[in-house]
Amino acid sequence: QVQLVESGGGLVQAGGSLRLSCAASGRTFDTVGWFRQAPGKEREFVATIGFSTYYSDSVKGRFTISRDNAKNTVYLQMNNLKPEDTAVYYCAAKFGRTIVIASRYSDWGQGTQVTVSS
Repeated sequence: QVQLVESGGGLVQAGGSLRLSCAASGRTFDTVGWFRQAPGKEREFVATIGFSTYYSDSVKGRFTISRDNAKNTVYLQMNNLKPEDTAVYYCAAKFGRTIVIASRYSDWGQGTQVTVSS
């Protein structure tokens, strides 16, 4: 049984920081990514880490993805948050190649809400 649990979301003011965590149990995956979805918007790629590390252009330089293999946990450090970052953030996992296409990820968490006020 695979379970991915996100935590660390909340309400912050613009310019603030949050650190999201994604704890995995049951399996160890090659690649874990973060995606986000705002109301009425398509789910979009944020960052992923595996054999390679990638960031979307919108978060590059502000967000940092990392992983603690001993804890089987992936983190997303989010700095200089902007109102446009407001969304539900999901972690997702897959085997093999590190990619940015959401549909190719096999397991998903339930999401954690991030709200950034202006």
